[in-house]
Formats: sequence, structure tokens, C-alpha cells
Amino acid sequence: MKSWPYPKIVAHRGGGMLAPENTLAAIDIGASFGHTMIEFDAKLSQDKQIFLLHDDTLERTSNGQGIAGELDWEQLSKIDAGSWFGQIFAGEPLPLLSQVAARCQQYGMMANIEIKPTENLESETGRVVALAARQLWQKQTAPLLSSFSIEALEAAQQAAPELPRGLLLDEWREDWQALITHLDCLSIHLNHELLDEKRIKQLKDFGLYILVYTVNSPVRASQLLAWGVDAICTDAIDIITPNFGA
Repeated sequence: MKSWPYPKIVAHRGGGMLAPENTLAAIDIGASFGHTMIEFDAKLSQDKQIFLLHDDTLERTSNGQGIAGELDWEQLSKIDAGSWFGQIFAGEPLPLLSQVAARCQQYGMMANIEIKPTENLESETGRVVALAARQLWQKQTAPLLSSFSIEALEAAQQAAPELPRGLLLDEWREDWQALITHLDCLSIHLNHELLDEKRIKQLKDFGLYILVYTVNSPVRASQLLAWGVDAICTDAIDIITPNFGA
């Protein structure tokens, strides 16, 4: 079985519920609580710059409008991605993947990069993100690449086969074994509500590491860890802290 260098607790979108998601400010706050791994979402601008954003559109988490992937980086770089969360974060920009890699190195922090393609850019996003991750994280623990997009993971596998991959599923699929084998995934990343002790044993017996999202209840987190889950992604980064369950 391949090694799993990642910690048990992962800070969701950098700072969980305590900061505007997918920003450098969020990573700073995650680090301030001692977290040693973050999860975040990466996509491409129109001119192929890799930046952080969860949604296809800008409205929910910024003062921008429209489909982010249809704008070039010069336009995206001027967007305020902090004020929606709180005035203390006003002017917080959308970060580039390169800036996030530097922050991770600064804090000695590991990364789960979720590849979030804009529609019809699945393969290109997977390829470009994987190649950049290989380059940017050269002197750090290899980032864990994950995606709901099979096409994006296939492209990442072809571009940088040595980087570990995780298949993201929000609904249970009976063909999970075939998908994992095809993509040569190290891990499976599941909505925690899909899991019980029996299903976790089935996944572990297949040789998989399991990351679950998004667990904000300490009781549920303890239960999942006791059943054998390897990593928990949480928004409650001030409650489910790095030494949780130790």
C-alpha cells in the first residue's frame, strides 16, 4: 500500500467558517490554529492562469459577476473576495495557485487541491493544474489532487502520474472500484453522510485511504476516525483542531 503522509484533520477551503474561503487570509487563519493541511479549489482564468474559487460564478464569494473562467486574470485580480464575509477582509483578492504554494511552504502546510473546471474545460484544467502542482510543490510534500470530474483526473494522471489522486464523490457509485482502478487513485473523498462502518471497511479492504467532507460535529468526527477514516475535512477548524482525537 502506498504511503499516506497527510494529517487526520484538513482545513476546508483554508480557513473553514472563520475566513472568506479560498483566500490567502483563510490560509493564514488555518495556520493560526495549527492546521498542517488545507483543502482548496483551483480553476483556470480565460488566459490560463490558475486561481482559487469554488463556484463557476463569482457572485456568492466576491463582488464580481459572471462566470469566472470567462474573465482574464487582469480582470479577476481586481475583484474583492473578502468583503462578502466581513469588512475586516475587505479588498482580499482571489489568489493564484503560485501564491498558495508559497504560503504552504511558509507554514510547512500540506495541500489537497480540488480541481474545479469551468464547464467544457475539464481535461485542460486537470492537465494545467497537475503540471503546475508538480512544479510549485517541488520542495514540499506532494499535493493531493482531487476532483468530481473524471475527465480532469484522467488529464491530471496523464500529465503528472506521480502526483497522488483522490476521486471525489457526493453520491455513492457502485462502480467505484472500476473508477479507482482506472484513475489509479490513492484515496477516495466522500460526503461523510454516505459512510457507515461496513462501507468504510469495504473501502479499506480495497486498499484505499479515505478522506471525508465536510464534518463539523466533533462526535461524528470521532466516530469516523474510530471506524478507520484517514482524514476529515472540516469547516470547524477552531473546534476540530489538528490534535483532535490524539
